[in-house]
Amino acid sequence: MNGISPQLQNQIAQYQQTQQQLQAATTQRVQMESQKREMERTFEELAKAKGDVYRSAGSLLIKVEDKDQLKSEIEESLETLGIRVKSLEKQEKSLREKYDSLQETINKAVGQAGAE
Repeated sequence: MNGISPQLQNQIAQYQQTQQQLQAATTQRVQMESQKREMERTFEELAKAKGDVYRSAGSLLIKVEDKDQLKSEIEESLETLGIRVKSLEKQEKSLREKYDSLQETINKAVGQAGAE
């Protein structure tokens, strides 16, 4: 990075770090959304289920004695996942704005340096 001011070097480093953070937040959000969809399908199937219901505990299937309790647990998990997804969406939006701003600043600085 010879010939680049220390300030621009710092902005480029921030830009790269923000890019990594944005990628991580996006990946987490996608994973949470996937988990939420899976949990929603589980809840729908549980509502349709007639007779015995089993839940996975490691490599075991355990008979559920109280389906209403299980429904409550699933609803609580869905709510938690929904909150996490919204939080990650906000984080993603904030990082995207910072990323775009840094990109614009760097492009201007590089453009000005090239014009000199």
